[in-house]
Amino acid sequence: MEENRTDRDHAFLSVAQVAEHLNVSKMTIYRLVHTGQLPCVRIGHTYRVAEDAMTRYLEEGTVQADAQ
Repeated sequence: MEENRTDRDHAFLSVAQVAEHLNVSKMTIYRLVHTGQLPCVRIGHTYRVAEDAMTRYLEEGTVQADAQ
């Protein structure tokens, strides 16, 4: 089955997958989730982060380097 853009927009990642993508610990992701900085959904006892939510988090945290 071919993946289209609509399916990708609704992809959910586990905390471990998000941590791997961002090269941080799972505890860092849990902290971001619990403080509300990284939106997620809870399914049973696990958290899932929408791929586009992770992308938005990165875009909002992007800073411009000062031109010297």
